[in-house]
Amino acid sequence: MIYLELFLGFLQIGIFAFGGAYGAIPLIRDVVMTYGWLSEDQLTYMIAVSESTPGPIMVNMATYIGSSQAGIPGAVIATTAVAVPSFVIILIVSTILKNLTDNPAFQAVLRGIKPCIIGIIIATGLYMIINNCRMDSGLNPVNILITIILIVFMLIHKRFLKRKASPIHLIIFAAVLGIIFG
Repeated sequence: MIYLELFLGFLQIGIFAFGGAYGAIPLIRDVVMTYGWLSEDQLTYMIAVSESTPGPIMVNMATYIGSSQAGIPGAVIATTAVAVPSFVIILIVSTILKNLTDNPAFQAVLRGIKPCIIGIIIATGLYMIINNCRMDSGLNPVNILITIILIVFMLIHKRFLKRKASPIHLIIFAAVLGIIFG
C-alpha cells in the first residue's frame, strides 16, 4: 500500500508542479502532510537539505521521502513517479513547441503564468520564514535574528559588491549562523 501511495503522491507532484521546484514546494507540502510522511519541521529541514545537495529539489525530496517510508524500493518508486511526468511532457512539448513559439495566444498564456509562479514562490518563502520563526510559546527570537542577519547580509552584499550574493555563500553563511545560534 505504501508503494502505491508513494507512486500516486509523487506522480501527482510530477504532473502538477509547474514553475520549477520552488513553485512545487506548496504541492509537495500538501501531499506530504496529507499522507503524514513527514512533520512540518522535518519537511522544512528536508527542503533545506534538498536545496544544498546536488540535483533537482523535487527528485532529492522524492528520493528521501520514499527511502524514509519504504526503503530503497520506495525511493526508486517515488523518484520515478516524480520524474516521469516531466520527461513525457518535455517530449510532447518539444514536438509541439516548434509550431507554437510564434503563436500570440501561447505567448499570452506564458506571460500570464509567470506572475502566478512568482506569487507562489514568494508566498511559500514567507510561509517558511514565518513558520521557522515560531515556537510553541510564540516567536523564536534566535530564528528571527538569524533571518534578519541573512536579509541584511544579502542587501549589503548586493549594495556594496554590486552583485547578488552567491547561493553557495548564502548556504555557508546560513550554516555558520545556525551553528553559532543553534
